This record gives sequence, structure tokens and C-alpha cells, in this order.
Amino acid sequence: MDKFSFLEITACIGIFVILFLAVFLLTVKTKHKLGNRLFAFFLIANAIDASKFLIHHITDSLINLEVFRWSIVYLVPASFYLYAMSVCYSNFRLKPKHLLHAIPFIAYNLNLMSGVYFENTDMKLHFIKNMNRMPITHFFQFLFELLFQAYFIASFLVIRKSRTVYLENYTNPNISIINALYKITILYYLLHFLVLLRWLVTFTIGLGEVRAWIVTLDGFSFLFCTCWYLFIALNNPEFFRGVNSDLKPITEVVPKQKSSPSIDDEKNKQIESLKNFMISNEPYLNSSLTIQDLAEQVKMPVKDLSALINLYMNKHFFDFINEYRIEKAKEILKDSSQKELTILEILYQVGFNSKSSFSTSFKKHTGKTPTEFRKNPF
Repeated sequence: MDKFSFLEITACIGIFVILFLAVFLLTVKTKHKLGNRLFAFFLIANAIDASKFLIHHITDSLINLEVFRWSIVYLVPASFYLYAMSVCYSNFRLKPKHLLHAIPFIAYNLNLMSGVYFENTDMKLHFIKNMNRMPITHFFQFLFELLFQAYFIASFLVIRKSRTVYLENYTNPNISIINALYKITILYYLLHFLVLLRWLVTFTIGLGEVRAWIVTLDGFSFLFCTCWYLFIALNNPEFFRGVNSDLKPITEVVPKQKSSPSIDDEKNKQIESLKNFMISNEPYLNSSLTIQDLAEQVKMPVKDLSALINLYMNKHFFDFINEYRIEKAKEILKDSSQKELTILEILYQVGFNSKSSFSTSFKKHTGKTPTEFRKNPF
């Protein structure tokens, strides 16, 4: 089997897997339809782009369709960014202003109208043969790279900000999908460097053996990415519920006050009062507790409570609540009269709703797994 046959086989498998996943996302019954549709569009656009590995000859009647296929890549970075927004923010909705993201796609097709779409076959072939020497082509290639970098940097920032906001305002967040999204973003970003390498080789060395091997590697990487997407989907059936986009990291809302005896004394009293409330009322046993819920219970503005925990106690709300849950779990694990309770029953009893989250938090605070602690609590 030569490298060209290998490339075709990997491309066929990759396109099949990616289209299969896209169809699943479009048809599965879920409340997260927007995110699924945006990711499905992103996948389909990548499948259309990957079809280049299977195309060896274009008939005259299909030139327009093939040239239009080239323009699809101008929608890919924007679709991934919008997908990241839909995952990270529960109240994200598509609005007319988001059509602005399609401007590069439209501009590229307008450029092709005079040279390809409305010309005869000879003029089309002449335009395509010489387009790589045209300044306007170089401009659009530079524009694509600029857009790619801008959108993916924006995606990284959105993911990081939403994770911070979630940890500051919620407990038991299912952040596995956020971590998966972060990995997908990194993987796709790294894959893009193969595209850059292919372009560099094409412009410096030209079409040849080196470029052919890079294209083959690109095709294999495409297959790897599609399998990775499928792996992520299978391991994260529950979609991340997102945070409200109106929420901001507490450091952006409340600047920490300069330390002074009066401020320190006031904050220490508030911290002590909060700790006493947590011990006596045990609000952390509610698995869906949010900082808004706790603020209502302690009769304190949400902003002030968030600042007290995140700035003055130097803890995320997530860690603050889970510390009490872990202490409660330790009490139960030490209690010989409750030794019949399973670890799963205990984690639900103390406010966790995920075994992995409970195990991770428990080991973080005690250095042991729950099972190890039960056997040796000292």
C-alpha cells in the first residue's frame, strides 16, 4: 500500500466517523440543541475540507462546486468559537450580529465570482492556475491565518473565564466537558500547524515528495482528531450546563480593599460568622447549592459573599463548600455505626453528585482515597 492509498483510506474513515458524529449531534434529543448544532456544523465543515484528500480530478461541470468548497474554511474558526461560547455560557443564543462572522466567507466568494463562478471553463482554469500568484489570494490566505489565531485565542479566553466564574459561583460543576473542550481546542490548534507547514513547503519547495508526505500526515492527523472527538463524546454524555454570561470573575467586579485593622477585624468577624453558619446549618448538603442560594441564607449580598470567600479567604466557592462536605464524609467514614454505608451512598449524603468529583476532592484534602481513609482514618 503506497502513501496515497493510505491517505485515501484514512480520509474515508475520518470523514465517515465525523459525519456519523455530526448526524448524531443533530438528531439526539437534548436541551443543548444549539451547542450540538454548532459543533455538528464545525464537524461537517471539516469533513468537507477533508474531502480534498479524495479528489484527484474535477470535471468542468463541478469546478464551481470545488472552488466553493475552498471557501468553507473561512467559516470553521468562527463556528468553533461560537460552539465554545454555547458550551461555556448557558444563556448564549445566536443573534443577527453573529452573521458578521460570515463576512470573510462572503468576501472570498465575491472575489471568486469575477474569476470563476460566472466565467467559461477556459477562463476558470486560467484563473485557478494563476491564482496563487495573485496578491488578492495572498491577502485571503493571510486573512484566514489571522482569523484562525484570533478565534482560537478568543476560545481559550472564554473557556478560562467560564471555568473561573463557575468555580466562584457553583458547587459540583461538571467541568469535565470544559476540560475536554480545552483539550479539543489545543488539539485542533496543533493540527493547524500541519496546514501552516504544508503552505510553507508549497511556497518554498513546491509540489513534491516532501509536501506529499506532509499531506499524508495531515490526513492521518485528521483521522486521529475525528476519533478523539468521538472519544470525548462517548466519555461526556452529560453536556456541561454552562454559566450565566452576565457573571464575571470576582476580581473584575470587586477590587480587594487595602488591609487595615478595621477592615481586617470586620472581615474576620464575617468569616467567623460564615463558618459558624456552615457548621450549624449544613447548607453544603444541598448538592445544587450555589453562591446565590448561600447568600440568601446568610442574608448577605452575593457580591459581598463572593468577595469574602474568593478574595479574603482566598478560596473558590467550589473548594470552600467541598471542604465542609469532605469533613462531613470523614465523620461518617470514621463512624463504626455507619460502616454499612457504601462510598456512593456517603457521597450523595454529604452533597456530592459525582463519584469522580468526590474522590478527587477527598484525596486533595486528605491525601487518601475514601476507601483508604475508611480503613485507616488516622
